[in-house]
Amino acid sequence: MAVTKRFGKLGEFGSRIVKYLREVRKELGKVLWPSRAEVWSYTGVVLVTVVMVAGMIWIVDSVVTQVLKLILVR
Repeated sequence: MAVTKRFGKLGEFGSRIVKYLREVRKELGKVLWPSRAEVWSYTGVVLVTVVMVAGMIWIVDSVVTQVLKLILVR
């Protein structure tokens, strides 16, 4: 509490920030972090999914474009 008396509200704010950061560090210690192999596996799944969805969008876009060309050319 000496900090609060010396610096007033600024000291109180600073002590709250320090308390918050300590609690954040404590909570991060409880997190179950994935292994390196799991991260690579998840990354692969995401990349494959992105490529598949992009391919599907490209196919649908191409079909719609061709249909609109047939309709608008007449």
